[in-house]
Amino acid sequence: MVPLWLGVIPFGLAYAVLARDTGLSVVETEALSLLVFAGSAQVSAVGLLGRGAGGLEIVLTTFLLNVRHVLYGLSLGRVVPLSPRERVVAAYFLTDEAYGVSLARGARTFPFVLGAELSLFAVWNLATVAGAFLGGVIPDPERLGVDFVFPVAFLALLVPLLRRRVDVLVAVVAGAVAWLLAQWLPGGLPVLGAGASAALLGAALTRERRA
Repeated sequence: MVPLWLGVIPFGLAYAVLARDTGLSVVETEALSLLVFAGSAQVSAVGLLGRGAGGLEIVLTTFLLNVRHVLYGLSLGRVVPLSPRERVVAAYFLTDEAYGVSLARGARTFPFVLGAELSLFAVWNLATVAGAFLGGVIPDPERLGVDFVFPVAFLALLVPLLRRRVDVLVAVVAGAVAWLLAQWLPGGLPVLGAGASAALLGAALTRERRA
């Protein structure tokens, strides 16, 4: 998880600065990180708050941004044995990065998944606290060039999983569908659509091979 911190820390700092500029207190800024723990949803929420959006609009927007976690949960639940209580805990702390690392490293236990999740939870919240207090002295993360960390890190997690031609084909189709849907659909819908399409394609291709 450590390489992924390089992208999470500046993102957390940037979120905190945006939240403070919107008018949230330090406590409110940190509460969002503790209770919501979803970077894109938090940034979107404070932006909507700044525009005076209502509670329902904020909830629906953040839901669309994070609905992809339904697919993450279904996937992770198939390979990691979890009790009902463990499922609730794992779902609360689940992130893109923790899911990717758990899958790439062949996680088979709840402690492994929870360790990956809490690693990011701690770093994200520390970055939020720092950003809330430091405020305007923090430069724009995009100007520092750290925004490239996330795509590079996820590619590094993806490549070891591409062991067969079917894996490569599904990955390419998923990327293409996500790009196409992103031209018209908002929020997290392109990721959800790409994930569902790729899952169906992978299931169909592997069923044919077994047959």
